[in-house]
Amino acid sequence: MPVPAENPHKQDARPEFWQLSMRCCQLAGSVDVAFLFIFLMLGSPILAWINVISVAMYVYAYRAFSQRRNRLAILLIRTEVLVHAGLGTLLIGWESGFHYFLLMFIPALFVTMRLRGAWILAACLWTYYVGLDVLMWYLPPLQPISSNALLGVHVFNLTVVFGMFSYLALFYVVTVTRAHKSLARMATTDSLTGLFNRRHMITQIEKALARQHRCPSNLTLMLMDIDHFKHINDQYGHDMGDRVLNAVSDLLKSSMRDQDYIGRWGGEEFLAVLPETDLDQATVSAERIRKAIQALVIDSDGHKVSVTLSIGITQYRAQEALSNAIARADQALYEGKSAGRNRVEVALA
Repeated sequence: MPVPAENPHKQDARPEFWQLSMRCCQLAGSVDVAFLFIFLMLGSPILAWINVISVAMYVYAYRAFSQRRNRLAILLIRTEVLVHAGLGTLLIGWESGFHYFLLMFIPALFVTMRLRGAWILAACLWTYYVGLDVLMWYLPPLQPISSNALLGVHVFNLTVVFGMFSYLALFYVVTVTRAHKSLARMATTDSLTGLFNRRHMITQIEKALARQHRCPSNLTLMLMDIDHFKHINDQYGHDMGDRVLNAVSDLLKSSMRDQDYIGRWGGEEFLAVLPETDLDQATVSAERIRKAIQALVIDSDGHKVSVTLSIGITQYRAQEALSNAIARADQALYEGKSAGRNRVEVALA
């Protein structure tokens, strides 16, 4: 039974393949235990003893993986598969299906190795496989079994290989899907706060504006900035600054409606987009957020920090450039800070 063993240099960096290899060791050992009893019942002691040795090799390979002795584990697995498949084929014939297990190496080679090394080993595997096939054209089985027993072994081997390929396909699909989701999350969210990043916010705003052009409705932009954030970093350190950013981000996120967009616009600045919201509604929402931030207390290592938020609001005007609307919200935010901070300022002009 083959295990898709990972390149030993990559296993620590890609633990999912290491875990898969350990699971496959357990499955392969269980299959060989089943083979042990099958060949004892068929009166084939040589094949039974081969499976005893195979089980021992998988147990040792599992222990080697557990101890991170990856090179040894991979060597044991490859040796077991090559020898077991070859001996099984020589003893009871090509029709037994033991050669199918050799094919399990192919996806493992190309997934876990550099391309050049994978092609070289694939060529060696092809040579071994074809050589075994040609040999069995001229060499009769060394320990033949009855045709019914041979059919049973063939079906058993085919079923195991079919199940293993299905399991590997599922594993790789799940792994690739998770990787794609992780990359998408990294490309669209801010790594510290978990909010949308600036680039994705621009994309979301452009989509909202496209809908707004098709079906005109109110759309309001809300630009927010944490007051005296540099003072927090200077006095308490950047770790406290990060805690403040996370706490404020969590509160902002929970304050938004399902149709709203909220993102980290830069540094300690945040941008919210409120579709189907006029200035009066946005002002009420902004005041509620401002008061919630003012009541927020961040506790870290005995230090309790309170922060305030200045907010600039503007309504998007039909057919105007997005940059103009954001500049207007930024000007309102600047006026709010100049007027004493911790306030909501609405851009009317």
